Amino acid sequence: MCLNHKEFEQNPSHFEESEEVVAQTDLSWESHRSLIQGMRFFDPHIHMVSRTTDDYEAMRDAGIVALIEPAFWVGQPRTGLSTFKDYFSSLVGWERFRSSQFGIKHYCTIGLNSREANNEPLAEQVMEILPLYLYKEGVVGVGEIGFDDQTAAEEKYYRMQLEMAKKAKLPVQIHTPHRDKKRGTERSMAIALEHGIDPSWVIVDHNNEETVKSVLDQGFWAAFTIYPFTKMSNERMVKIVEQYGPERIMVNSAADWGISDPLAIPKTAVLMKLNGISDETIRLVTYQNAIDAFAKSGQIDVSDFENGLTIDQSQKFNGNTILRGGQEPDAKKTNTLIIK
Repeated sequence: MCLNHKEFEQNPSHFEESEEVVAQTDLSWESHRSLIQGMRFFDPHIHMVSRTTDDYEAMRDAGIVALIEPAFWVGQPRTGLSTFKDYFSSLVGWERFRSSQFGIKHYCTIGLNSREANNEPLAEQVMEILPLYLYKEGVVGVGEIGFDDQTAAEEKYYRMQLEMAKKAKLPVQIHTPHRDKKRGTERSMAIALEHGIDPSWVIVDHNNEETVKSVLDQGFWAAFTIYPFTKMSNERMVKIVEQYGPERIMVNSAADWGISDPLAIPKTAVLMKLNGISDETIRLVTYQNAIDAFAKSGQIDVSDFENGLTIDQSQKFNGNTILRGGQEPDAKKTNTLIIK
């Protein structure tokens, strides 16, 4: 296989990620996807509100059967409470419906992200409405929450949401900062423990080689985001699994409105296969571990998706359908777009 190493670039989806710029292997996807034929994947962190229907089709065709969409920062600050209400409603409503129309089971986590926690007057209002969404069907955790600039306001609302998670008996999905990651990760875990939260109920996301050992040693789940050019490359992910094994480790794409790849998990699975990692280990880090971590919410039943969803594209949500311009429902059509 020809591995094409791209030049270092900045990912525009987050500010100042200079500490984490890495090379990324561009797998020859169409030539090697047969290696994972029949495998199922669960993406526990992907922002589908930013993705297209082509992405949904490509994900389904690559074996992704379920996903979790965390509430996050959408690229520019929200200016009022109503925008949060509409966004949270879309995660438990339209986006879940849209995902089902492509045969993928959709779950979400709900929370005030760390970047917008710094607008304290608005954050106070968001805290009041969060319980209205945390108990809705399909909500499997409080997230993604934690630190960005590691300010006092971020800590205040992180602590408040940890208490909400305890009351709702939901897992916590932690966003670790892109700058000064090690300190932010340690601080996030210490505060969670201070609030009496069992680390087996906490998924610490966006790990790297600097943080993984401490996260695992303290009993937390360690999630890794595979991004083009930043965060964790799939080659590095292979080495981490080879070193630490599959226990409490999971892979995600965190694909959003920036340069990102919704097929990051199946592509990483291909590279794991090529490096001799066992099918069972691949299954654990790309499917089962995410289910086990978030199933503590009581919201996940694998029988809902493990054999595929029944697709009826004639269905509507609030009078809307995914079919545009007089298209006919066709659940069996295949995607011809090649995503590299």
